[in-house]
Amino acid sequence: MLERTKTFVKSVLAARHRKKRADELRASRRLVSKSELRSGLEGLGIEAGDAVMLHSSLKSIGFVDGGPRTVLEALIEAVGPSGTLIVPTYWLPGGTILATCRLDGYVFDPRRHGTHLGRLPSEFLAFDGIERSIHPTHSVSAIGRAARHVVEHHHLAPSIFGSGSPWDRCHELDAKVIGLGISMGPVTFYHLLEDRFLDRFPLPVRMDETYAMSCLDGRGHEVKVPVVPLDPRFMPRRIDAPGRDDLREYFRAEFDRHGLLGWGEVGEAKSWVVPARRFYAHLETLVAEGITIYATADQLAARPL
Repeated sequence: MLERTKTFVKSVLAARHRKKRADELRASRRLVSKSELRSGLEGLGIEAGDAVMLHSSLKSIGFVDGGPRTVLEALIEAVGPSGTLIVPTYWLPGGTILATCRLDGYVFDPRRHGTHLGRLPSEFLAFDGIERSIHPTHSVSAIGRAARHVVEHHHLAPSIFGSGSPWDRCHELDAKVIGLGISMGPVTFYHLLEDRFLDRFPLPVRMDETYAMSCLDGRGHEVKVPVVPLDPRFMPRRIDAPGRDDLREYFRAEFDRHGLLGWGEVGEAKSWVVPARRFYAHLETLVAEGITIYATADQLAARPL
């Protein structure tokens, strides 16, 4: 009862905050239409038949006519019936992978649990036809032609981001990884390299212990999913950590100078796109030269751009 009350209060407060934010945007910014979003996505290089993995900041796009649903509809229309839209919809009740693994009695239920990643991913879960992976910390959702293929074996994968995971499938499909109004920091595709390299990765960013986490599948049957947490000791130096603007800018400039990033504006958001296979191949090149998403300032200085 107490948990339901807390959830209800949080939802009311969140709704009030969204309304206040919407009123502020309406008063200060112009209206962005779906046709403008479609035009921006086309300029970014998104085409019918593409598989697209989305990372985004809704507020950076502007005050969108119809809100987050319009943004998602524009993306779905851009890739068309033969394409696939893939959206991270993580549920991390502990705040981190390790803390979530240590929660007493936690069971992930894709039919009940939403996502902590904001309004766009939350709205995506409300679309008809969504396929969602069974994973206790990093559930991913997709819609379109390859949606089931992208998510169906996540709970059987030996690691969060490795073989059989949605990120592995994105690499297989050569999905376009896009960032709408964000830096190159909050991009989980980086971790595919770590899970493929394992002990060959320069840093021990994975912990030794594997947790068998309980999840429910679409029929309500319990399955056990293996989860190896990221070591929290390395989080402060990672590319998405506060204070690592130097590393984010380094990666942007590095990928830019090799012609890997396509740039455009979607609504009011400066946005980028990179094909998954070229993304991964360049990460391999960088790690061979001593650069990872955990690189220190000294390591960056030793390999100037």
